[in-house]
Amino acid sequence: MPRILLIDDDEHLAAPLATYLARFGLVLDSALRPGQGLAMLRATAYDAAILDVMLPEMDGFALCREIRKESDIPVVMLTARGDVMDRVVGLELGADDYLPKPFEPRELVARLQTILRRQRVAPGPARQPRRVFQDLVIDLEAREVLRQGQPVDLTGTEFELLALLAAEPGKVFSRDDILNRLRGHEADLYTRAVDIVVSRLRKKLEPLDCIKTLRNAGYTLAVGKAAAP
Repeated sequence: MPRILLIDDDEHLAAPLATYLARFGLVLDSALRPGQGLAMLRATAYDAAILDVMLPEMDGFALCREIRKESDIPVVMLTARGDVMDRVVGLELGADDYLPKPFEPRELVARLQTILRRQRVAPGPARQPRRVFQDLVIDLEAREVLRQGQPVDLTGTEFELLALLAAEPGKVFSRDDILNRLRGHEADLYTRAVDIVVSRLRKKLEPLDCIKTLRNAGYTLAVGKAAAP
């Protein structure tokens, strides 16, 4: 059963939420403070984390930054105001999704299920388990990326974006295409979120310059295939 960690200082939230998530086969642990949550993440192999933005010790953005130093675990941010800037900042720091408070538990379950499904996606008959290019290798089964022979740590969303572009190198994917494929349930994420994830991915793939922008069209992967041995 997938195990989720909630880090939220609302002591009345965890128990009823854990009961609700259990109906969908999800186990929820909780921490009231970021320090406690970080210790739990280091001690236990969680499948996803839910972070409140308003926390003692450090806010959710700082906490997300600390988590990203050590792990690519999927992260869902809870924003009390549902503010656009909160969402943008969270995505820039490496969060995979966000949900404004107050939220419907069923919507949180849907977001978690989508994230977990992306993490466990298996290559089908038409999906090659390994995509090999010049200086870039994408292993879909192991969910690993090598840049010039060196491993690259990507979040779940960053990996799925790269895998999408690599499935058809040279094809231009519009921002709407990318949103529909990676975040179809997120009607209000708009195109800025795609630009943020692309920017993060480009930075992690440096010095490779393989993700190209076509003005008013979208993004494409421009990288040559590796020569046959």
